[in-house]
Amino acid sequence: MPDQEGEKTSFKYAWVLDKLKAERERGITIDSSLWKFETSKYYVIIIDAAGHRDFIKNMITGTFQADCAVLIVAAGVGEFEAGISKNGQTREHALLAYTLGVKQLIAGVNKMDSTEPPYSQKRYEEIVKEVSTYIKKIGYNTDTVAFVPISGWNGDNMLEPSANMPWFKGWKVARKDGNASGTTLLEALACILPPTHPTDKPLYLPLQDLYKIGGIGTVPVGRVETGVLKAGMVVTFAAVNITTEVKFLETHHEALSEALSGDNVGFSVKNVSVNDVRCGNVAGDSKNDPPTNGSSWLHGSGD
Repeated sequence: MPDQEGEKTSFKYAWVLDKLKAERERGITIDSSLWKFETSKYYVIIIDAAGHRDFIKNMITGTFQADCAVLIVAAGVGEFEAGISKNGQTREHALLAYTLGVKQLIAGVNKMDSTEPPYSQKRYEEIVKEVSTYIKKIGYNTDTVAFVPISGWNGDNMLEPSANMPWFKGWKVARKDGNASGTTLLEALACILPPTHPTDKPLYLPLQDLYKIGGIGTVPVGRVETGVLKAGMVVTFAAVNITTEVKFLETHHEALSEALSGDNVGFSVKNVSVNDVRCGNVAGDSKNDPPTNGSSWLHGSGD
C-alpha cells in the first residue's frame, strides 16, 4: 500500500503495475493491479492497492483480498511527517488493512536514499518508533511486524542486503510456528504465514473486477474466500440474484480446472453482461447454500 504524500519521482517503476492510461498520466495508482512473482517458498501475488485518497474505495477492494499488507512508508524529509499526520495516508492505510482483516503486516521504510544524510540510521529508528506506536494502537502486534529500510529506486534491501546500510542488522519477528529473521523485503515476504482458507465450506467469491473480452464474453475476477470454484459449476451472484454456468477458469493466463480458497481467479460465464453484475457482488454454488443478500457475509466468509 503505497504512501502517496510525496513527490512523483518515487514512481520510477510504477509503470510495471500501473497499466491504466489515467494512472500513467497522473503518476498514481487508481485501480488495484495484480502481479505475480516467486520466492523460495511461495508464489506471491501483489495487489497494488490504490494509495491516493481520491481512489480509496478501490484501495479497499484490493486490500480486502490480501493475506498480508506491505505498508510502504516514505522516509524523505517531510514525507513521513505528512503520511503519519492525523489525516495522513500511512495512518489511514494501516487502519483500513487491520479493519478489513489483514492481520499480517510488513513495513517497508522506503526512500532511505533521500534521508538527510542519506541512509540515516537515526531517521529510520525514528520512523520505526512512531509507526510501531500507531499500529500497536490499532491492534497489530509489533513483535510480528518486519520493518525493513529500503530504497525501491536503488534496490537497497529489496532482494539483497544493502551495502549502504551496514548498521541494519536485519529484522526479527515472532511467529506461531517459530521466530523468523532476515534482512531484505523479499525475505520478509517469504516468511508470511499462509492463512487457512477452508475448502469444505460453500463457495464464497466476492468480485473484485469485471472484464468484457472479445470472443469470450464477461469475465468476473476475484478471490475464492471459501469453497471451490470449478469449470461447469452453476453459480449464483448475490445481491443481483443471477444464476449462470462457469465456462472456464484462468489465473495469470494459466487455465485451471478448479480454483481453491485463497486463489485469485478470472472465470468466464454464460449469457451474463458486464452490466448485469458489479464489483462487490458475491458468487456462490447455486446448489450448495448460495450467498443471499445480507446473511451471506458472516455465513460464508468463515470469520
